[in-house]
Amino acid sequence: IGQAFPYTPIANPRYLIPSWSFGIQEKILQARVRAAREEGVDLVVLLSHNGFDVDRKLATRVEGIDVLLTGHTHDALPVVLEIGQTLLVASGSHGKFLSRLDLDIRESRVADYRYRLIPVFSDAIQPDPEMAALIAEIREPHEAEITRVLGHTESLLYRRGNFNGTFDDLICQALLEERDAEIALSPGFRWGASLLPGQAITVDDLYGQTAITYPNVYRTEFTGAFLKEVLE
Repeated sequence: IGQAFPYTPIANPRYLIPSWSFGIQEKILQARVRAAREEGVDLVVLLSHNGFDVDRKLATRVEGIDVLLTGHTHDALPVVLEIGQTLLVASGSHGKFLSRLDLDIRESRVADYRYRLIPVFSDAIQPDPEMAALIAEIREPHEAEITRVLGHTESLLYRRGNFNGTFDDLICQALLEERDAEIALSPGFRWGASLLPGQAITVDDLYGQTAITYPNVYRTEFTGAFLKEVLE
């Protein structure tokens, strides 16, 4: 069973999904779990983009989920979190980990399990030659521009937390200066590679932090009440 990110219409422009509805609809989810059980399935797995905290709560409110694979918040748990009869698995992000979960299923229930969170060391893996050649071919016409150095870091630039990071601070500071604003807000997404102190900041690095489907920057007027509503 799949669970999409419930706040998609808030985190993304509504025009991208004008006729879709999203939310944490527990009754619908419970009905689908129950229907699957009635069909005689041996295992019910929920693949969710709710985020760790939301899914941890959801596992206490919906019965019959054997395994809950959670995403969105990029948490990497070295162990399975047991919530009642549900096994909650969080495997991190950006291909940094691979989760292996071996299950012993008996009488349509998980009798036992074994779990490993396996780190992926990219510098120890030989790249696929065909894919590496394709990437090089695509990047080649843009190589001069994307490798152009914009500046150098004075401290660690990262974007990993759910709410902000030092790269968010840099982006918001740039928005304040460029758009002559008093407050700058940046979406709290968490992709893009971290940069070490003293490292060059290239156009490629900047795109890596800002390449989203709704990159437009708007300057507008907010009331204090509306700003409070946005933040909450």
